[in-house]
Amino acid sequence: MRSQTLFEARWIFAILFLFAAISYFLFHWLAVPWAVLILFTFYFFRDPDREVPAEPGAVVAAADGVVVEVLDMIEPEVLKIPMTRIAIFLSVFDVHTNRAPIDGKITYSERHAGKFLDARHPDATRLNECRTWAFENGTTMVVVRQITGAIARRIVAWTKPGDMVKKGGRFGMIRFGSRTEIYVPADSVITIKVGDRVLGGASVIARLPEPGV
Repeated sequence: MRSQTLFEARWIFAILFLFAAISYFLFHWLAVPWAVLILFTFYFFRDPDREVPAEPGAVVAAADGVVVEVLDMIEPEVLKIPMTRIAIFLSVFDVHTNRAPIDGKITYSERHAGKFLDARHPDATRLNECRTWAFENGTTMVVVRQITGAIARRIVAWTKPGDMVKKGGRFGMIRFGSRTEIYVPADSVITIKVGDRVLGGASVIARLPEPGV
């Protein structure tokens, strides 16, 4: 457990421990459901280390979860050019730490207010509260969008524009079920498909085109 990740759950733990203590003093058995919730919260805020692929052109998943979309489209916010969007759905059982898809510099980070539709809803990517990031390595840019869900209502930023990050490095998290989208250059080689389960920072989801090719 990383202290930074657990710190994001401080108020959740405080409330759960308070109710567990009150329940225990009333009737011991009433504390059992609260103890289960405390254990689940520890489980949800787990943040394991990952072995990051060393391959220079490899783009790694920015989140744990299931790939629900691979779509060629116009990236709508930062570059506004044709790119490939790879969308990952995170259930409440997935690790919710987000990781940088490439080595590079954070050149953009912008939060957008919005709704809290279920992250699997087709309009969630357009209407839900989100934060968009851009990572630039000198030759290319990869865009990541963190999208809230019906339960996930807080996006946490641990980094800011100007920060240098290593591929697989933690840059933020989304609390509870949500969606993370990665936009890679349109001529990238996509190495996953819809339905694949990926691990943030460890699974290669695309390979960038070689510079000058």
